[in-house]
Amino acid sequence: MMNKSIQPLQRKNLADEVAAQLQELICSGKYDIGQQLPTEPELMQQFAVGRSTIREAVRLLVNGGLVRVQQGLGTFITSRQPMAEPLAKRLHRAQYQDLNEVRLLLEVKIAEKAAMHRTKEDIAQMKDFLKQRHMHAKANNVEACMQADINFHTSIAVASQNEIMVDLYKTISTHILQSFIDRFDDTDAFLDSQALHKSLLEAIIDKNPAQALLWASKISTHSHSK
Repeated sequence: MMNKSIQPLQRKNLADEVAAQLQELICSGKYDIGQQLPTEPELMQQFAVGRSTIREAVRLLVNGGLVRVQQGLGTFITSRQPMAEPLAKRLHRAQYQDLNEVRLLLEVKIAEKAAMHRTKEDIAQMKDFLKQRHMHAKANNVEACMQADINFHTSIAVASQNEIMVDLYKTISTHILQSFIDRFDDTDAFLDSQALHKSLLEAIIDKNPAQALLWASKISTHSHSK
């Protein structure tokens, strides 16, 4: 029986607590791979919580890669090692330098792919965001300039036609934008790198992957770049 291993529930979020205790039992080897967890009614009784709490706890375990649910059969152990921390959560606590380095590496590859696959619609979108970036930079509209910069690079990601790159860039850019807000109180750095961004756009328009990669690399290594 599990009861001897269950600790008193302390936290307000009971589903998190139930999931944490079940994860501890699973990771400690209490269950074999492929073994079935107790049924919902049994877990409800053992943890003294409602059905919705148990279902939410099981969902958390599924998301963690520890169990799978087979409709009509039950919940089965699939691993004793939880999956790595979700990317969005990891990025949230990342240092700016690490986050920016990953973003810049991604931007270089995205630029190369965008030069190969961009459409007329992509070009129009990129031009518009770059124009907004310059306009807001000249007016020292800090947050608007930062958002336009993010939008410009995101539009390049879209032009790459690689959905994984787009998703990765969007995930990273959300945290980069907050880092920009924390780091910059004027738009000098954005004004200073505007010409480089214009050259990058021209290379993409010209369908020149080598030049696009070159200009994206220059942006990433520019001493005054973002």
